[in-house]
Amino acid sequence: MRIMDLVNALPGSVAQGLIWGIMAIGVYITYKLLDYADLTVDGSIGTGGAVAVVMMLGGAHPYVALLCATLAGALAGLVTGLFHTAFGIPPILSGILSQLGLYSVNMRIMGASNRAINVNQYDLILSLRDIPHAILVSVLFVAATIAVLYWFFGTEVGRGIRATGNNANMSRAQGINTNIMIVIGLTLSNALVGLAGGLYAQYQGSADVNMGRGAIVIGLAAVIIGAVLFGKLFQNFALRMLSVVFGAVLYYVVIAVVLWLGLETTDLKLISALIVALFLAIPYLRGRWTIRRIRRGA
Repeated sequence: MRIMDLVNALPGSVAQGLIWGIMAIGVYITYKLLDYADLTVDGSIGTGGAVAVVMMLGGAHPYVALLCATLAGALAGLVTGLFHTAFGIPPILSGILSQLGLYSVNMRIMGASNRAINVNQYDLILSLRDIPHAILVSVLFVAATIAVLYWFFGTEVGRGIRATGNNANMSRAQGINTNIMIVIGLTLSNALVGLAGGLYAQYQGSADVNMGRGAIVIGLAAVIIGAVLFGKLFQNFALRMLSVVFGAVLYYVVIAVVLWLGLETTDLKLISALIVALFLAIPYLRGRWTIRRIRRGA
């Protein structure tokens, strides 16, 4: 019977992982491509959810609300980028400042700490009431996101963002305005986070001021899990983004297994930290093991 409980929980974990996979792609852009530690996502995912729910409650079409959620996330990323480039605030602090400010912004948008939206009264794009449909919709959004980003990062601006992350000094020597590239990268990253927030709010039927707490940990976990498990297999840029989504899905599957084993939900933050630490340590431990093998062979 307990096995069936786990089996029944897995589709929901997959749906949730796919939605958060879009957010994780945003984290991938800043963490991997820009080499920028952006903590804005803990606030901007809540902003996306708040904007989407409030607009739908006000009568807006779900797709219009989702577009506005994406734009709200982009605006949050723009502010973080300007904090860093225009005012010289270090990357981590600029993200923390935006994250703190967005808490109040999200409260203002919703007028309360939580706003619910009923799938029976509103035509939501996806809902946990119909998980197979939610998985299908999420897959379509993931595919569209990867396709658009694959095209964008092949353009001159996209290549400029990647070059800035690889070597900012060399990029400036080549005439690239690295400040603009950083701002564009942060704006794009948090636009994806806002999109994920809008989708997730519809999926769970509510927006909460704390819904983004720990989002950066989940995003980093997805990026790291994807890199560790699929890094050698997926060399193409589109496949690397797909590996991040797989990482998010696996993360939520692991969480489902942990809960199935009987651990308390209050331990999830600790479990998340341990998962990230484990996958961060794997490349290092693998390298140490390879060195020892070489030394023994010599």
